[in-house]
Amino acid sequence: MPFENLSPVLADALAARGYEGLTPVQTHVVEAEAVGRDLLVSAQTGSGKTVAFGLAMAGELLEDGRLPFAAAPLALIIAPTRELALQVSRELSWLYAKAGARIATCVGGMDASRERRMLSQGVHIVVGTPGRLRDHLERGALDLESLRVAVLDEADEMLDMGFREDLEEILDATPETRRTLLFSATIPKPIAQLAKHYQRDALRISTVGEDRGHGDIAYQVVTVAPADIEGAVVNLLRLHEADTAMLFCATRDNVRRLHASLLERGFAAVALSGEHSQSERNHALQALRDRRARVCVATDVAARGIDLPSLSLVIHVEIPRDAETLQHRSGRTGRAGKKGTAVLIVPYPRRRRVDGMLRGAKIDAQWMNAPTATDVRARDKERLIEALLAPVEHEADDIELGQRLLAERSAEDIAAALVRAHRATMPPPEDLIDNGPRPRGERPERGERLERADRGADREQFDDSVWFRLNIGRRQNADPRWILPLLCRRGHVTKHEIGAIRIGPNETLFNIPLAIADRFAEAVSRTANKDGEDDSGVAITPAPEGSTYPPRRDTRPHKGGRRDAGPRHDGPRGDGPRKPRGPGAPGGGTDRYKPKPYGQRNPRKTGKY
Repeated sequence: MPFENLSPVLADALAARGYEGLTPVQTHVVEAEAVGRDLLVSAQTGSGKTVAFGLAMAGELLEDGRLPFAAAPLALIIAPTRELALQVSRELSWLYAKAGARIATCVGGMDASRERRMLSQGVHIVVGTPGRLRDHLERGALDLESLRVAVLDEADEMLDMGFREDLEEILDATPETRRTLLFSATIPKPIAQLAKHYQRDALRISTVGEDRGHGDIAYQVVTVAPADIEGAVVNLLRLHEADTAMLFCATRDNVRRLHASLLERGFAAVALSGEHSQSERNHALQALRDRRARVCVATDVAARGIDLPSLSLVIHVEIPRDAETLQHRSGRTGRAGKKGTAVLIVPYPRRRRVDGMLRGAKIDAQWMNAPTATDVRARDKERLIEALLAPVEHEADDIELGQRLLAERSAEDIAAALVRAHRATMPPPEDLIDNGPRPRGERPERGERLERADRGADREQFDDSVWFRLNIGRRQNADPRWILPLLCRRGHVTKHEIGAIRIGPNETLFNIPLAIADRFAEAVSRTANKDGEDDSGVAITPAPEGSTYPPRRDTRPHKGGRRDAGPRHDGPRGDGPRKPRGPGAPGGGTDRYKPKPYGQRNPRKTGKY
């Protein structure tokens, strides 16, 4: 029996829900050694944690397969966001439905007076967010004196969001005899300290393997020019054509901007961010579940706890701040044994940072170029042929209409019209500025290197101008094709107001007419973050005085025949002190130690060929 350790009422609920067995985290929490003990559980996102703590607390709630008369709450579940709290409430509703459970949900953005009325009428389980639960507690509407189980779901995220004081006040109001279950994707030091203070002899359970990347998620990294980010998003959506896709941005302003851009292009998209009310969030999620929308643009916090069965594609439009955020974002897909794809869009200057993040998280990602418009059109042809050649039963009206069309037009004309009508329903792909960097380990030919170095040199250098510096060069795949639109966007100028662009190995210099230099510098400062960079990691600063081109290697002769002015190493080497050299040195120097005349030196080192 797959549910032999469970109460019959819960086993029947799982079977009716289609469960054939328990996930690893669900199995661990119902084992004999875990029964009745405090639990500190770390498990991957999407591994069934909600049902896991629902099963774990059954021993404290059920009496002969039923819940007692509803009075003061017996179980309290605290979640970081409204969406996650509502999801937890739905999961527990079907799990404890046959046991007669009364569940109250207390979250911000909902009617607080209605929540207080339900609490006063008696409930078994309360699910809520820290701020709203603390408010009910301080008003006397939430009575925790009879609490038997307290559950902290996504505890790491609650601490990151600044809910520590709220959690401590709520837990301090509960009986010391309560059982405390703490669930978190990771167990950083603050979580361990919280567990040590509020748990007794907690059993540590971890189902996170050595590979922290989700096993059912294929990670891809797409490198693009900073100006190509939005175009890459469009092409990725069109290439995959996922039933449901989620796009992550760092701020609500960026969510608003990208959402409007996708709607303008013809995508059925919704947005989720902190500026949306609970009613707007519910409508957006329902549109995704009903397939009226296929794309969701969201911030990290707004998307926390969202579970959409049809979600198969996650796109990180902006780079996650750390590996944990990457894991939580990507965990929206690849849930319950289903496969998913997570794509990181990385501007060239950020490649090193993302590479280090992935190595630290032990995630094996596939690096690739952004899909081009040609790639998307080729994939569209394959999908169209598959759809049209799929076996289908035709109705009599359809056959009659087809015969009428064949009588008036040739088969080729009808097929072409069908293809054209199909393409008209899809947003067109974007032509990208740059198709990505050269694959790793492949070096360009010398002629190509020179052409890339001088690309942009044909732009006119203004006589009366000011030079500025970019913190990127050829090693970061700098190219005037995407540098020019970036400068126009950051400095609020036109391309005709940007002069020569000189690209060096690690920096790029460009000049701006003196008349608009102050205005350009002010606009650049306004469009930068606190570190002086934009979202892609590009910083624009005034160039050092006298700079007009990345410095060349100095080939002029130096006094003494040496290129550097540093002292020679006269310390010990080998088994004894270094022998003195030079004319007149103790021990008998000879003329052979004199520096050779400039013309007799190695011509390859001096540039004299």
